[in-house]
Amino acid sequence: MRTKTLKKNRINVVTLGCSKNVYDSEVLMGQLKASGKDVVHEQEGNVVVINTCGFINNAKEESVNTILEFMQKKEAGEVDKVFVTGCLSERYKPDLEKEIPNVDQYFGTTELPGLLKALGADYKHELIGERLTTTPKNYAYLKIAEGCDRPCSFCAIPLMRGKHKSTPIEDLVIEAEKLAASGVKELILIAQDLTYYGLDLYKKRNLAELLENLVKVEGIEWIRLHYAFPTGFPMDVLDIMKREPKVCNYLDIPLQHISDAILKSMRRGTTQAKTTKLIEEFRAKVPEMTIRTTLIVGYPGETEEDFQTLKQWVKDMRFERLGCFTYSHEENTHAYKLEDDVPEEVKMQRANEIMEIQSQISWELNQAKIGQEFKVVIDRKEGNYFVGRTEFDSPDVDNEVLIDASKVYLKTGEFTTIRVTEAEDFDLYGEVVS
Repeated sequence: MRTKTLKKNRINVVTLGCSKNVYDSEVLMGQLKASGKDVVHEQEGNVVVINTCGFINNAKEESVNTILEFMQKKEAGEVDKVFVTGCLSERYKPDLEKEIPNVDQYFGTTELPGLLKALGADYKHELIGERLTTTPKNYAYLKIAEGCDRPCSFCAIPLMRGKHKSTPIEDLVIEAEKLAASGVKELILIAQDLTYYGLDLYKKRNLAELLENLVKVEGIEWIRLHYAFPTGFPMDVLDIMKREPKVCNYLDIPLQHISDAILKSMRRGTTQAKTTKLIEEFRAKVPEMTIRTTLIVGYPGETEEDFQTLKQWVKDMRFERLGCFTYSHEENTHAYKLEDDVPEEVKMQRANEIMEIQSQISWELNQAKIGQEFKVVIDRKEGNYFVGRTEFDSPDVDNEVLIDASKVYLKTGEFTTIRVTEAEDFDLYGEVVS
């Protein structure tokens, strides 16, 4: 007679950080499934893999706290093994091994085969695009390149992800076709730097040719561009955006700052005049385009004058989407040699001021949408509303469209046309156009 039920070996993958990490976790899970492993994402499992973020202080703290939380579970017998991978592990492996030695093993960002071996699985080279997606079924991230060759002074990504390495067009098309076959309708193209795509493989910036191939994939309705870089932007991409209905009139282009002195210290390779001209060219060529950007305040040496220049520029440019972060002093970056001289409370105050300006801009732009009709994809049902997005909105970071669920039934992942009836600073309310 059996007195004990053996616990099944279920691997729980926990993902922290950005969309690139989400993609990496999905690839890991696809490999594990191909080896016959029972794998879940952020559910119960007796073997845990934590895919960490090591980008800025808040993200590092969250990663360390998550590791410590699972170490407590391991000591309590609630989990058997804990493995750590991702950017934090790549960047601080010796420190982590010393400070949290009870983790079964640490792996860096390029050590997937080793991690799979530790989990009793084989790395299968033939698996192009085989992943277990963790996003809602209607959209998925498509990582077109890894690493970054840019010299930005504040950024630790090259330390964790290495040099820029593009994925061949044919492999990305295969991956897109497999995603489309599984019901994905929206591809969100990600990389540390989309605009550098192809330089290593094709000796030219080749994002436009990649888009030309991806729009041919049957079943894909939207293709969205994330994380472009302002220097050397391939303008032929805008021709395709204007011509191809599948390519969303949307661009995520982190600009970071606008004061010439700060841009120079950040090693961004541009100026206020060049950046402003670029945005004006975007809007002239694709007037319908929504531009999302992110800014950093509190960078070393940022004076009140620099900040006032940034504030005025945000008011003048009226970006459709904008996020603002406080500077994080990261060791082994070029800016780490500078004195982190802006007090934390001043950084927070400046970030809040920028977001107050943006909130007003967003409210005004949204008010102008009342009465207009938009194609919307339904991401989920939440409370009494179906929640969707227009082509001008990316998941998790942008505006959402709320539709009263008591008046209409909508399927997740389906597209519908809505008329905007009300608007707030970051949300729209709409009714289905019958």
